[in-house]
Parts: sequence; structure tokens; C-alpha cells
Amino acid sequence: MAAWRLYRHRNADGSSKDWAVRTNPDGSITTRWGKTAPRLAGANTRSGIRQSDIEREKQAKGYVFVAEVDIDGTGNVSIQIVPAPDPQPSKPSPPTPVVALYWHIDCRTNRQTRKALAAEIKRLVGVIHTLSDSEARPEQGWPGWQQLSELTLTAGRFEHSGQIKPAQGVMPWLLLLALKHQRFAGVEIDMATENSREVSADLKAEHEVLAFFGTDLDSIRLGCRNTSTISII
Repeated sequence: MAAWRLYRHRNADGSSKDWAVRTNPDGSITTRWGKTAPRLAGANTRSGIRQSDIEREKQAKGYVFVAEVDIDGTGNVSIQIVPAPDPQPSKPSPPTPVVALYWHIDCRTNRQTRKALAAEIKRLVGVIHTLSDSEARPEQGWPGWQQLSELTLTAGRFEHSGQIKPAQGVMPWLLLLALKHQRFAGVEIDMATENSREVSADLKAEHEVLAFFGTDLDSIRLGCRNTSTISII
């Protein structure tokens, strides 16, 4: 058996699913997946990709690293390496600055709900154009809205991921949170930092993400004072 890196995605209903990856001696990448259990039944081997790249893709979808494990040829997971507890109490670590922000949408819903989602995206794009404060207005170069609009209208059920850069402004993040708050049935929207920390919907607790965009909650509220359509602020 060979060492694998095991990741876990926790669902809102309390269930979870696992995904593991390793690089083979010939340079190919093997992945295994399944519901959290002693055996991961799904398996696939590919070439032409790097393990670090595929791990980052999973992290952007909300998967969090668990441990290095051993997995045999039939998918049985064993010898999970768990770090020994620190016998001495440690001081709280200072907040880690955010250097990248990723988003992921998993749309597994019917056509009617997708149309409603598309309409809400269009409405929120309109909200952007009502904001007069230049500090709250994102650059027009962020492709996420166009991509989401096209997917919801043409792609059927889909998954899509992307990144929000500081220069694109705070509004893409806020409006993705607004979509998340709508709780469309069969639609999951997640956001995470580069170290797989899931970004919460509590803006007051996300000082590092606000700093990533060079703003704070008071500035956002001031910039959005002329609209009441962003209920999460």
C-alpha cells in the first residue's frame, strides 16, 4: 500500500464524503472517492495532471485535508496518521491573511429552479449598477456573472468553480453570499480560502476576507446605502 492524501467534504445535513489522491511511480495520478467509510469504492487514474493542481481544485470545492492514509488495491482505508495532541496549552494563533478566495457552485436542480436562479443572478447584476460608491463597485472584468448566467440557462445540471481576485472588488463575494442566502433547492454555493478554510456567511466574523478586498463592513454599508436589495449586509 502507498501513502495517500485524504480530504473530506461535510454536507449541510451532517453527512460527508471523502476523496483521496496519490502520485504513482510512473507520474500518473490515482484518485479514490465515496461516502465517508472504511472503504472508498470509486477509483480513477489519469495522466497529464499534477497532484497539487487537482488538490487545489478539490479545496476550492470545500474539501478539507484530513490526514495521510494507506489505501489498498480494493479501496480499504487504514493506518490513518493522527498527530499526537500537544501536551502543553498553546496560545491562539493570529489570524491568517487571506491570499486567495475560491468559489464553487453545485447545481443539481430542475429547469424551473435554474430559471429562477438565472433571474436572481440578473437581478443582482442590476444591483451592482445601482451602487454609486466606486469603492463598492467591482471591475467589469470578473467573468463569474456571465458564466453563471449562461450555465443556468443552457447547461442543465452543472458544477463550476472560480476565483475572485482583490482587483475585482468585494461585490462578487457579497452577491454570491446573497445567492447562497436564497437557499435554492438543489443548489450549493461554497466559498473557501487558499488553505481550504470555509468562508462563513457572517460578515462580521470575516475580517480577513474583508481585508483581502481592502475594505471593512462599515465601508460596505456606506457604499450600499442607496440600495436595500443586499439583505446580508
